[in-house]
Amino acid sequence: MTLRQAVETALKQNSDIMLSRLDEDKAAQAVRLARDPFVPRIVVGSGLAYTNGFPMSIEGSAPSVLQANAVASIFNRQQSLAVSQAKEDARGATLSTEGKRAEVAFRTASLYLDAGRAVRIGELARKDAASLQQVLESVRAQVREGRALPLAEKQAAYNVARAAALADGLADDRAAAETSLAVALGLSAEDRIVPLEEDAPALALPDSEELAFQTAIQSNLDLRQLDSQIASKQLEMRGQKAARLPHADLVAQYGMLAKFNNYEEYFQRFQRNNGQLGVSLQWPLFAGPGVSAQAARATADIARLEIERANTLNRIRSDVQASFREVQKAGTLAEVARLDLDVAREQLSVNLAQMQEGRANLRQVEESRIVENDKWIAFYDAQYAIERSRWNVLRLTGQLTEAIEKLP
Repeated sequence: MTLRQAVETALKQNSDIMLSRLDEDKAAQAVRLARDPFVPRIVVGSGLAYTNGFPMSIEGSAPSVLQANAVASIFNRQQSLAVSQAKEDARGATLSTEGKRAEVAFRTASLYLDAGRAVRIGELARKDAASLQQVLESVRAQVREGRALPLAEKQAAYNVARAAALADGLADDRAAAETSLAVALGLSAEDRIVPLEEDAPALALPDSEELAFQTAIQSNLDLRQLDSQIASKQLEMRGQKAARLPHADLVAQYGMLAKFNNYEEYFQRFQRNNGQLGVSLQWPLFAGPGVSAQAARATADIARLEIERANTLNRIRSDVQASFREVQKAGTLAEVARLDLDVAREQLSVNLAQMQEGRANLRQVEESRIVENDKWIAFYDAQYAIERSRWNVLRLTGQLTEAIEKLP
């Protein structure tokens, strides 16, 4: 897969994102649940009964063939604020899903870089092992001819064994990285994702550290979630205080009475179909200490969240500063690695030319090729550090997903 394909696949089927979406759905259903008291609830049934003597009530209602009751809140400030709080919690759940998407995108990009690095360095390690094998054969020939000590052969054999062990270890690292990438994409641990060979993408970073900080503040999902939690707690506090306010419910009732319940014998007038429609008004005179206690707890939670928000701002500032320093440091080290690689490549060219002229042997050429491979490894590591540090800046500024969408 390409990097873009890997990230797009992860955003579609990563298990962490799917779990976050389930939480988002639960929060949306909580809004419907909070609205329930404002939706009329109608209950239909029957209170049919046989009457002997004076007709009495059953559970507060006259015996009837058909009964229907309806109730709905028309003014309940505490419940209205509970609805607003549920909506704010649902918004916070949506922000949590967005944050999980950004986290999964960065983790996938990092694992992709790790897998690509393991592929490149593993190939160079194999080349090192092959070159060292050539050196070993050359040293053995010199030992047989008496032009080298047996110790040199043992040293060369040790170098071959060490290079082979290093190559095997890097092969294991590659398998682990490709498996971890597959799991991040929502696939099985038995699968492996192999990164396609592609040039490093040109990532556009903010022009300055201060601009990056301002962009990070505007887009940081942790801050937005904390703001949502603070707003939710404020609504909770207001809702607790609103418990002292009156609330009104719309009530309606219908009953179809039967003629065999002796109503005509005891009442001057009998009417079979009967209904009531009215408003039930309740005003709490004493709400108890629980209301003020709940409001105080919400106030304490708000104070804690405000402290967390201030700490998050400081962390964002510190992370942005550190990420910019890391980009600059990685760029400097990459330039040093490039110059070192140029020297090693030039030295290999010189040794090859000397060998053609008979002034250098195969051992010297292979040793210079080993040095060149080592410099290539250092160069790839430096490029890897640059890419990772740039991805980190984009993650902090909330521009990671947008940058990945622009990749080919």
